[in-house]
Amino acid sequence: MNEGKAIIFSAPSGSGKTTIVKHLLAELPQLSFSISASTRDKRGRSEADGKDYYFLSPDEFKNKIDNQEFIEWEEVYEGNFYGTLKSEIDRIWAMGQHVIFDVDVKGGLNLKKYFGDKALAIFVKVSNIETLSERLKDRGTEDEKSLSRRLFKAKFEMSFENQFDLTIVNEDLEQSFAESKKTVSDFLAS
Repeated sequence: MNEGKAIIFSAPSGSGKTTIVKHLLAELPQLSFSISASTRDKRGRSEADGKDYYFLSPDEFKNKIDNQEFIEWEEVYEGNFYGTLKSEIDRIWAMGQHVIFDVDVKGGLNLKKYFGDKALAIFVKVSNIETLSERLKDRGTEDEKSLSRRLFKAKFEMSFENQFDLTIVNEDLEQSFAESKKTVSDFLAS
């Protein structure tokens, strides 16, 4: 199998990493999205199994852990497990593509360690926690308790920024798109 490269985007929730990853997928046809496995519920009708996530029951997820089917996994929020399936990377590399990840900070660092020199790990952030709070509120998907939990986690995740290869401060989306595309294109060409 021809192994490709791994592009890892990590950020505290609400920083814009998913928007940037979707843009790169539209702009760079040599990239294919790594679909994570998760035990969390689908968000409304917009999310689809096998497209946004592989939605698994907690028992299915634990069986895959026991069978060592994950590159990395963790309980991101209490009762909500997320992970990267080895079979997903095999699927993408079998197509001759490079893989792009949209993962939380801890998952991103685990993937960087796993892929080594074949990985580019990018940390996306906003300039301050107030901006992050506003973005999360604007989504309309968080109640006060989950918003508070996400902001607490975001402050912790910011402390890992220096362990990534590069940081993009996502204040101007078009600028972030351009910087991401150039950085990723240069890495794939190297």
